[in-house]
Amino acid sequence: MCIRDRPDEDELFGGYTAKQRLREEIDSPFRKVRLLFFGASTGSAGLAFYFSLLNAFKANAGFRDAPPLSDALQSCGINLVAIVACAAVTYNDWRAGQANLERIAQGGRLAKLVVSPAAAPEKRAPLADYRRTSRVVIACGGRAYVETLARRLSADQRSDANTLPEAIESVDMVVVPVLLEAGGLRVGDAAAAWRSTEAGENDRNFDVARSAGVVAFPRGPDAWADYLASEIETASSQGFDPVAKGLTIIIKKNGRVLRRVSGLPPFDGLIGTMEVADGSKFGMPGDDRRASSATPRS
Repeated sequence: MCIRDRPDEDELFGGYTAKQRLREEIDSPFRKVRLLFFGASTGSAGLAFYFSLLNAFKANAGFRDAPPLSDALQSCGINLVAIVACAAVTYNDWRAGQANLERIAQGGRLAKLVVSPAAAPEKRAPLADYRRTSRVVIACGGRAYVETLARRLSADQRSDANTLPEAIESVDMVVVPVLLEAGGLRVGDAAAAWRSTEAGENDRNFDVARSAGVVAFPRGPDAWADYLASEIETASSQGFDPVAKGLTIIIKKNGRVLRRVSGLPPFDGLIGTMEVADGSKFGMPGDDRRASSATPRS
């Protein structure tokens, strides 16, 4: 998750801001040196290949000053291999840089997404405000998925008392249900769907207010749809429907995505392992300041 850019840093260069490019250079400080070296080597090998190919034509034509044809062909082969190898290294390094830039840009978009806590719907805060204080679980899916999640967090199941909201709060976790519509192309009103959910046959003492302390709803549907577009595309390419089955994105306290899983959030596994999984057990900077609540600053 990136610090929010100042207005004068928002100018795009090739689709990315100067700050994002600087972040990429910090992540891989020798990438430009490698690109310059192997790019120049590709050009040099190409020039050598041209002259070796010219010598091969001259040798084949019987020119007196031409080298033996076998030597000329050997030089052509060596230079051709050098071109392919240097070009492959250059291209792969460039592609890795572009992928890293996109990851950084996606992190910036994630940081700017706005939510409002269920317990204080009048408040608005970007996800950047949750950094170092809360782990964020973005749970995306269709209406049935959102309603199932609401029942799981807000009702006693069968004869058991539901202590899940308290357990989620104990590990500084905030759940953001996102309602996907139009095949995932649009983000709907998750708050309305959440509050209109009705109890199922096995849901006792159902009341959405029970989970209000650990739930926040997305605001600004266009920004959310823009961020989720690539996530949904990736999920769809892997063979499952994120609208019907659901997609969960788990974000660590440092603002980076821990992992993505299909279906409902695996709360049982997350609650017991999150301190280790996101590194805070090992002294991640900033995690010694535990949040007094899951509610962000207004």
